[in-house]
Amino acid sequence: MGGMSTSDTVTTQSPSLSSEDRSARIAVTVFPLLILAAFAIAMVTPATFKPLAPGVSWALGVIMFGMGLTLTIPDFGLIVKRPLPVLVGVVAQYLIMPLVGWILCYVFRLPDAVAVGVILVGCAPGGTASNVISYLAKADVALSVTMTSISTLLAPLMTPLLTAWLVGSRMPVDGAAMAQNILLMVLAPVLGGFIVRFVAGQLVEKILPLLPWISVLGICYVLLVVSGSVDKILTSGALIIAVVICHNLLGYLFGYLAGRVGGGSDKAARTTAIEVGMQNSALAATLAKTHFAATPETALPAAVFSVWHNLSGALLATFFRRWKNGGQA
Repeated sequence: MGGMSTSDTVTTQSPSLSSEDRSARIAVTVFPLLILAAFAIAMVTPATFKPLAPGVSWALGVIMFGMGLTLTIPDFGLIVKRPLPVLVGVVAQYLIMPLVGWILCYVFRLPDAVAVGVILVGCAPGGTASNVISYLAKADVALSVTMTSISTLLAPLMTPLLTAWLVGSRMPVDGAAMAQNILLMVLAPVLGGFIVRFVAGQLVEKILPLLPWISVLGICYVLLVVSGSVDKILTSGALIIAVVICHNLLGYLFGYLAGRVGGGSDKAARTTAIEVGMQNSALAATLAKTHFAATPETALPAAVFSVWHNLSGALLATFFRRWKNGGQA
């Protein structure tokens, strides 16, 4: 989903919800339902959406272009103003989730194809939905946007490198081809969106409310294609779901602890927890579909993660908002 600009941290003083708050609450209510519906439809009629497979990369490109449109230069100013929380968040992103994924594969004795999918999810950058969840969780939205942006920009290097390292002998990984794919599907659209926002900022601001909806439709498109291995889900679905839930929840926990250990405030730690626990599963699913086409079950962990982390993110935001000892927004 499209990110939120730093201006989203400003809310009205009236008792009624601000337009940003209403929009964000609608997002975390409706988006998971749409994603869950796409997942269910793909399982019921898997063959129907196979012809859509060639468009998966384009769908991801639309998602990432939408993310780029939400970015502004001040979003990157935090790197200079507050380098430590940004550094802690990005390091935690590419340290915690890949290693937790690898450990879970070992503990649950996952088949190679599924294990590669879990590790691929762990090695993906932060999910764009994290910005909306951070807003609702009374976390630091500006920091969230910066962390997501930096981890995404690092993805062409870090995702193939970590995947190739952690997958080990399970399956061959063409790191160079994967890096090239991420450059084309992620980095180019994000930079393109950023440039368009810089050149035509006023025009883009008029369509910003539409971007999350366009983004979630892109995620649904990816899910319709990659969730088609219904037989694989039925045979090992419970195991995959259990691993995905553990992966996500441990990401939240260790992400929060990393934020606190790194000297961050509760607000910054909340942000780090959300950034670490929520992954760009659409990218992981697309990479699985592209690079491990011979084993379609490799895409299943990313498909399940797409559904689950949107649901858990909304619940986590509710928990943080009601946590009486939490920081004030």
